[in-house]
Amino acid sequence: MPDPNGFLRYDRRLPARRPVPVRIMDWREVYPPAGEELIREQATRCMDCGIPFCHDGCPLGNRIPDWNDLVRTGNWDAAVESLHATNNFPEFTGRLCPAPCEAACVLGLGGQQPVTIKQVEVEIADAAVARGGLRPQPVPAPTGKSVAVVGSGPAGLAAAQQLARAGHAVTVYERDDALGGLLRYGIPDFKLEKRHVDGRLAQLAAEGVRFRAGVNVGVDVTAEQLRAEHDAVLLACGALQGRDTPETPGRALRGVHQAMAHLVAANRVVAAAGEGKPALATLPDGTPIDAAGRHVVIIGGGDTAADCLGVAHRQGAAGVHQLDLYPEPPADRDVARDPWPTWPWVLRNYPAHEEGGERVFAVAVQEFVDDGTGQVRAVRVAEVTVQKVDGRRIVTTLPGSEREIPADLVLLAIGFEGTEEQPLLGQFGVTRNGRGAVDARPDWQTDADGVFVAGDMHRGASLIVWAIAEGRAAAAAIHAYLGGAGSLPAPVDPARQSLAAR
Repeated sequence: MPDPNGFLRYDRRLPARRPVPVRIMDWREVYPPAGEELIREQATRCMDCGIPFCHDGCPLGNRIPDWNDLVRTGNWDAAVESLHATNNFPEFTGRLCPAPCEAACVLGLGGQQPVTIKQVEVEIADAAVARGGLRPQPVPAPTGKSVAVVGSGPAGLAAAQQLARAGHAVTVYERDDALGGLLRYGIPDFKLEKRHVDGRLAQLAAEGVRFRAGVNVGVDVTAEQLRAEHDAVLLACGALQGRDTPETPGRALRGVHQAMAHLVAANRVVAAAGEGKPALATLPDGTPIDAAGRHVVIIGGGDTAADCLGVAHRQGAAGVHQLDLYPEPPADRDVARDPWPTWPWVLRNYPAHEEGGERVFAVAVQEFVDDGTGQVRAVRVAEVTVQKVDGRRIVTTLPGSEREIPADLVLLAIGFEGTEEQPLLGQFGVTRNGRGAVDARPDWQTDADGVFVAGDMHRGASLIVWAIAEGRAAAAAIHAYLGGAGSLPAPVDPARQSLAAR
């Protein structure tokens, strides 16, 4: 049984981050390995609660108390097996997920700091590699059925692995030149080094998954061709339509870009450097989008904005301001607003924030200011208050509060509006709903029979754990549709929502 006094004997601790002056000189991950002693100590803090609410916080249904206790007792091989029973890619989630499971940890109810679930997870995942690599699982006799997966992000890859392990022939189509979706070009290496993605791709390939990169379904291959070649199709194209502010004066100025354009360009430079090739951070048309020597303004307060901040530091920005429409969140959970075990609105300081830059809260952009040549030179902002009235956001500007912030490069990190409008939608007979996403029936099929959807394309921009959970669930539905023997795990249904107070 677990140590009932572990949380009393040990405080929450994370491994020390690499020193700021060192880490901003490269693109390696911020966190070094935790070490077995530290991680066993932290796993000991888990109480194996009678009702583990961490399960409710995690859509994957991860057996968190089980593998915490296995780590505590040094049974690493069993911990690896327990973790992979519910999560195809724990090395991704352990690095990228904001950990709603920790927000739901029962220790938080008693005023204690939650168990470092995310850190234990990533150490188990890394132990799997260190203790023998990502060995492919034996695949049963082929079923004779074929599935096309469109999109190679975490939802598509999770579904592909589940279906291949069930004996189906799976081909993953990716329009980019390299596989991984946002894991490849949307997430900076200081959060996820791409060797982790490559390791999983090698495992999937060894399990029989075929990959076709550089193939834009709907353009290079038609939906009709795909349906003729495969017995089922899964659409997992993500939600990459960035939210914009076309009504803001000066939006068309040079130097004002979507945040994702900046991240993709930077990731391509890092990838090229790893291959020994020179490259510049530019848009596809050759427009420079490097922060070196520039005054950068990042609009938005979420993960994408923090990623841009870390990239700007490593590119050598002259200065960075990060603007947030909302007031500065409290340091601790407001139980009246966000009762435990829901996800709380609190101030989250990412590693990028300790590297430099200035955060400005409760401001809204009034204008992107022209330098007289069509290039942005500043952002005019004003202080604001934000209220929710009947579900609508009301933003009120404080008179006389306007000021300018110097800006040579402006990055819009204000969220996403769903999946992109693209030829494959019309060809498959699929439409976007009012949220820009694609609806699914209870069996994960779209309006087109035999065409399924999962991940951000169905859910809207969300967490990586939700993408993997939906990929696994959609794979289970496809397996049943194809008449496969037995059943596959289905951790969520299409209507499942995040844990929230009513």
